[in-house]
Amino acid sequence: PYCSDMGRMHAPGKGISQSALPYRRSVPTYLKLSAGDVKDHIFKLAKKGLTPSQIGVILRDSHGVAQVRHITGNKILRILKAQGLAPEIPEDLYHLIKKAVAIRKHMERNRKDRDSKYRLILIESRIHRLARYYKIKRSL
Repeated sequence: PYCSDMGRMHAPGKGISQSALPYRRSVPTYLKLSAGDVKDHIFKLAKKGLTPSQIGVILRDSHGVAQVRHITGNKILRILKAQGLAPEIPEDLYHLIKKAVAIRKHMERNRKDRDSKYRLILIESRIHRLARYYKIKRSL
């Protein structure tokens, strides 16, 4: 159930669109890959330096794996953590930091850009909030 009065953090939107997972959790019949094959693919892609979400996209688009969890019983990040291949900082935090760095670089060139200064403050507050969450969860 979705709570209708919760909105975005720094935007006016209250969107509820999201992808729908299939009802059946069984492995589809067209998929000929075993759990071991899928794990090998995951390890190979992780060694190339891809993030867990990029690995999921490649498995979905190129290998027909809709949900890694249904086949292996574990999510991609958990599989990577078990092998010690997980990224040292979580993916969502990494992308926020990357965005903040890009805006800082932009601010050096365009000192008078007030809007990007404001957006940088919002992004940094999101970074601090996520960092606080991960510190509580003991993953940072």
